[in-house]
Order: sequence, then C-alpha cells, then structure tokens
Amino acid sequence: MKKLILTLFALAMLAAPAVSSASPNRVGPYISGFIGVTIPADADAGFFNEEIEFDPGFNVGGTAGMDYGALRVEGEISYKEADVDSITDRGTGETFRGIEGGIEATAFMLNLFVDLHSPGPLTPYFGGGVGFAALHQSETFDDLGTFYASDDEMVFAYQAGAGLEIALNRQVSLDLAYRYFRTSEATFTDSEMEFESHNATVGLRLKY
Repeated sequence: MKKLILTLFALAMLAAPAVSSASPNRVGPYISGFIGVTIPADADAGFFNEEIEFDPGFNVGGTAGMDYGALRVEGEISYKEADVDSITDRGTGETFRGIEGGIEATAFMLNLFVDLHSPGPLTPYFGGGVGFAALHQSETFDDLGTFYASDDEMVFAYQAGAGLEIALNRQVSLDLAYRYFRTSEATFTDSEMEFESHNATVGLRLKY
C-alpha cells in the first residue's frame, strides 16, 4: 500500500513542470484511466450481528465521456478490492483476526460532473453518479473455520465526489480525484451488508 501511495505522489510530481505552460483542455469526447486506494468503512454483516473491519485496498478503472464545457457526462467502470482485517461478534464482544477473505466490487456507473473552469490549467470539479455493482464475497475463514461462503450479488450503487483536473496540454490532463462510493444491501449466502468506501485516485484524461 505504501508503494502505491508513493507511486501516485511521484506521478503528480512528474506532471508539475508541464502545468505552468499548459492550456485548458478543449471540449469534446474523452477517455481516462485511473488508479488509487480504497478505504472501506466497517460493515455490519447482518445475519449474525457481526462487524467486519477491512484493510485499505486498491481501486482501478476507466471512463469514456463527453465534455460539454461546464458539464461532463461519462460512463465509468471500476474495480475495488479490500481484504478483511477482523470480524467482531457484537453479542460476545470477541474479535477474530488473521482472517483470509474479502470483498471485490466491479462498478458500472453513469456520472455527471460540473467543471469550474478558470483561465489557467487548473479546473476543480464536483459531481457524482449512479449505477450498479457486482459484489463478490470470497470465502472468509480463519484457522478455526469458515465465517462466510463465497457468493456474488448485483446491487444498486452511487457515488459523489470532487477533483482537480490539471491540463498538461490541450489534449492530456492529470486528474486527482476523491469519490465516496456506496451500494445498497447485498444478500449473500451467510451475510447481508452494504459496501461503503472512500477512494482517492490519480489518472490521465485524453481528449480527442
């Protein structure tokens, strides 16, 4: 995880010299790719009154959209993965660690963003999106036995966030972003839970 954060920071620093001479991006179609970290919130497992705590994971994805100037509309596909750190039985207060297993979320979103243009290369933006997510709960177990069986579920998803577009030239820009992501409740074989996470990413956006 530390290596990933350092890589994201290095990419941002490498782009800095180009910013001073760049001009704002033009309107039109675009594609982008991004990578970053996802920090899941604790989840209530539902059936057995258990609380699941996750380790930070990674987040990768891409978009294709249309920039209309003040507004952007895009489709997004992203993949998030987080391993279970601990499971706490709220009834007994016992906490189990050393657990194998986790949650994977493949999300398909339709996003709308508002761009706050300025004369320079920096464009703050905010917005959000709705869609659906394919959640995969891998088999979750420790040395004593299995907590949850492997299962899959498709659920409603939404996100909201903001970011900063940094134009490197008229076609390419760096995108620093934050997204709050959440799904509706998924019913797996041995549990019910929502997947909720905070996500920080860095990406590149290419205009046609």
